[in-house]
Amino acid sequence: MELKPEQLASRLESEPLKPAYLIAGAEPLRVLEAADAVRAAARAQGVSEREVFEAEGNQREPDWAALEASFNAPSLFASRRLVELRLPTGKPGKDGAAVISDFCAAPAADVTLLVTAGEWSKKHAGKWSEAIGRIGHVAVAWPIKPHELPEWIERRLRGHGLSADRDAVQLLADRVEGNLLAAAQEIEKLALLAGADKAPLDLARMQALVADAARYDVFRLVDAPERAAGAGVADARRTPRRRRCGAG
Repeated sequence: MELKPEQLASRLESEPLKPAYLIAGAEPLRVLEAADAVRAAARAQGVSEREVFEAEGNQREPDWAALEASFNAPSLFASRRLVELRLPTGKPGKDGAAVISDFCAAPAADVTLLVTAGEWSKKHAGKWSEAIGRIGHVAVAWPIKPHELPEWIERRLRGHGLSADRDAVQLLADRVEGNLLAAAQEIEKLALLAGADKAPLDLARMQALVADAARYDVFRLVDAPERAAGAGVADARRTPRRRRCGAG
């Protein structure tokens, strides 16, 4: 059964680690946080060794032979390992699909496989992803639609101990224009500015806090030349571009 990334995080809190996970989708923040949840669950359940396989240099694909060898090799430093496979295109190709399917047919007792993919559609799915689903979980971060964004923001606010009325949530949704990374950053700043006051945010207070957050960004940019020989100003000026790149 296909899960949402948020559903996967909930499952991880209540069940033993599965032999394999696939987390994919065009929402980088949700994919990253779901993968982090798997890593955290692995650490909590005693997994202390981690290997990462991805295409490097001029390679178009990961080293499938090395991945297969890793599946079959005993752990050197721990009783259990987390093996991560990163597929930006979501396509392992014929050789990669075979390696993944073979692992899923007889998963090593000391290995948990975590596959992450940056691109995904129903055309990407195949026997290899179905094999992962049979022994583990498949979570897909489909793009959040405009009418779904307020609910996502409400959940995010609750995660930071905040709540807001409908108009306040809509104000924030309009401000971030579908960019989940920007929304997450705004909510983090709201939590910082709200401090110990956890009263529900109405429209007026949300407007005031958003304005304070904007002034914070401006002051950070102005003060940046005084820090670290100007290194901070470069970071501050890059932040908006990173937000745009993080858009779903």
